[in-house]
Amino acid sequence: MRTIDWVDGAVEIIDQTALPGDLRVLRLHTVGELIAAIQSLAVRGAPALGVAGAFGVALAARVHGDDPAALHNAIRKIETARPTAVNLARGAQRAAHLLSSGPEAVLAEACVIRDEEIAASAAMASLGADLVLQLCGERPRLLTHCNTGGLAAVTVGTALGVVGELHRRGALAGVIASETRPLLQGARLTSWELTRAGIEHRVAVDSAGPFLMARGEVDAVILGADRICANGDVINKIGTFSHALGAHRAGIPFLVVAPESTVDTATPTGGHVEIEDRGAAEVTAWSDAVNPAFDVTPYDLVTAIVTDRRVIRVDRGEKP
Repeated sequence: MRTIDWVDGAVEIIDQTALPGDLRVLRLHTVGELIAAIQSLAVRGAPALGVAGAFGVALAARVHGDDPAALHNAIRKIETARPTAVNLARGAQRAAHLLSSGPEAVLAEACVIRDEEIAASAAMASLGADLVLQLCGERPRLLTHCNTGGLAAVTVGTALGVVGELHRRGALAGVIASETRPLLQGARLTSWELTRAGIEHRVAVDSAGPFLMARGEVDAVILGADRICANGDVINKIGTFSHALGAHRAGIPFLVVAPESTVDTATPTGGHVEIEDRGAAEVTAWSDAVNPAFDVTPYDLVTAIVTDRRVIRVDRGEKP
């Protein structure tokens, strides 16, 4: 199944808030419905958000094509529905460039973006699997964080696509999926996807990751990104930085897998990125809380970045 698609005049998504208990498809007919789905994390993951942004502009062009002010306002709301991942605004802006050619041209461009992300996932799976085997040897044990499978893309995924490719090659010993507090994208979504793929895995609490690395139970960390800055800093789900520190201490590779659409050379470093805070309600009901959705992993903790076009050896001084 595709995580997100255009079907009969509406955007269809797998509702990720209902998983793993219920595999539910939502049909979104309006920009408001799409924005609500983005903000509630019914659709999430950088590549999927890029497609969502483009399809959102296609919806806006159909509804507000004769009202430039309303159309501009709708597109701006789509672009800013979540501030940290670069793909959302980038997808919306790319589709919006076709507005002068009419709604069907906008929709066609959005579908091109969808198809590009599908192709990118396949390319990353192959490049990433080759790199993991080069660095770790046969049958590595991997730790991954958050959710980077088909749910985060359109199909296949980024880092979890690499895991799936290693499994298909018979070259994977096992996977540890960190639960990814506070919304459990690892325990709920990654575990669900790994189970469906028949891949042996265990779930660990986030804070166990560095200790498991130090104890020699992990050969490499592999995860995705919501934005990759010009200097190689990686913006990803909160908890990524901790795993990077653990990998550095344990002397194992720390690998980031993300499409070229996530590389943002216009942003110099992670310090220039707005980090979304999702509020206390996701963490606790009885006290105040700080709840950053993402963190910044400095480039000098990153071994390599795998995109659909290249392998960037950050540990050798290469930059995006």
